[in-house]
This record gives sequence, C-alpha cells and structure tokens, in this order.
Amino acid sequence: MKFLKLFGRLEANIIGMIHVQALPGTPLNRATVSEITEKACREAEIYHQAGLDGVIIENMHDIPYTFEVGPEVCSSMTAVCSAVRRLCPSWPLGVQILSAANQSALAVALASGLDFIRAEGFVFSHVADEGLLNACAGGLLRYRRHIGAEHIHIFTDIKKKHSAHALTSDVSIVETAQAAKFFLSDGVIVTGTATGAQADPKELRDVTQSVQIPVLIGSGVTHSNVEHFLQAGALIIGSHFKKDGHWANDVDEERVKKFMEKVYKLRG
Repeated sequence: MKFLKLFGRLEANIIGMIHVQALPGTPLNRATVSEITEKACREAEIYHQAGLDGVIIENMHDIPYTFEVGPEVCSSMTAVCSAVRRLCPSWPLGVQILSAANQSALAVALASGLDFIRAEGFVFSHVADEGLLNACAGGLLRYRRHIGAEHIHIFTDIKKKHSAHALTSDVSIVETAQAAKFFLSDGVIVTGTATGAQADPKELRDVTQSVQIPVLIGSGVTHSNVEHFLQAGALIIGSHFKKDGHWANDVDEERVKKFMEKVYKLRG
C-alpha cells in the first residue's frame, strides 16, 4: 500500500500540525515570509525530535478564509514547505491551503517535494463558513495527473468540521466515505464539528469497516482520549500540541513529549 510505504505502519501514525503565521496579503499578517518560515521550522524540529510520524503545514491564521487564494499565498507556502522539507528530508510531510485551495496545495506539494495534501470538498456539496463548497474530485485528480503529481497522496475530509451538511442530511458519513473511495481518494478524514472538537469513535469504527482505504482522524485528539483513536491510519493533531490546548498558540514542547510517551506505551 502507498500509505504503508509512506508511514511505515498502517495504524496510529501521529501527524503534527504547523499552523503557519498569517501570510502576506491576509488581514492578520504581521511577519515577513522569512520570519514565518523560521518559526515553522522551529515547530517542525520540536515535532521531529519528539518522534512524530509526520507533519502537515497549513495556513490556518489566514482568517477570514476565501475561496480566491492569491499567488502570494501559494508562493509563501512553497517557501515555508520547501524549508521544512530541507530540514527533514525523509519525513512524511503534507500541506493544506485554506480554503479548499486543493489544486494550489498539489502544486505547492509538488514544488516543495511533499508527500500528501489534505483536501476539502472532495465529494458532495456542503456549506462551509466561507460559503457553498462543491465537490472537486474529478477536477483535482485530473489536475494531479496533468502536473505529474500522482505520487502525492490526497487525503480527503468527509462531513467536514466548520460546515453545515443539511444538503446531504440523507447521506451518512459511511456513504460519504464510500463515495470518496469510489472517486479514488487515498484516504478519508473524520473530524468533530470544529477545530479541537473530538471526533466520534463510533464514526471512526463505522467508516473503517466500510472502506478499504486509510481512515484518518482530523480533530480533537488529546492525551486523555488518544486510546480511542489508535485504530485510525493517522491522527492529525494541532490544538492539543499548542500551549493551553489552543490552536493559535505556539507549540508546547512538553505537551508534545508527554503525548508521544503515552502513544509509545499504547503501541506496545
């Protein structure tokens, strides 16, 4: 499996989040690209030294998000991602560009030598806090082939957090996962309702039993509940690794170490 080749195990991989500072052109931008890059590399070093299995880099501070992501964001993310790749040349690395800039994320991943992206809106329409988001699988996979990036994994959110799913209220999360698999997703991501909100362990079990592709957890994993999610292919963790458990704060090295110590014990 591509997933096994990338991470070295099929379950309980721990992926840390690097929430880069607000990028040029966004309302909260205060730092230069060099300063943003330097901080991202410091956080990557903390994660790497703690023994995480990979990292995903995301522009979460670029609030409020827009579907019209400019070239300044893509070029800045390429600079950041390339620097982290140079720092960690053989470590699984990924990128997500908000909001739903999935083709841009693929381009950044290809230019930076990354291994995967996290994609929103892969199958079925839903209403996000940025507006109506339509499915993108057909165009995204054709773009991946067009640019020669088929080695880059596309992990796709289903019934995504920060979204209303009334449009698809008659479609279960299992059916959504099956649709994503049918549309050639490399893995599906189960989340809670918001950043830092715990996903439902039952949904993880149901989705895992229904599709033969990796199932990842994309929010709400903490030191106190991690044992409920170890059957997932990977656990993407951001908020819990930050000071006071808040996503916007700096990475807390001690929280990361304590978490990974528990994971090592649980893995046996």
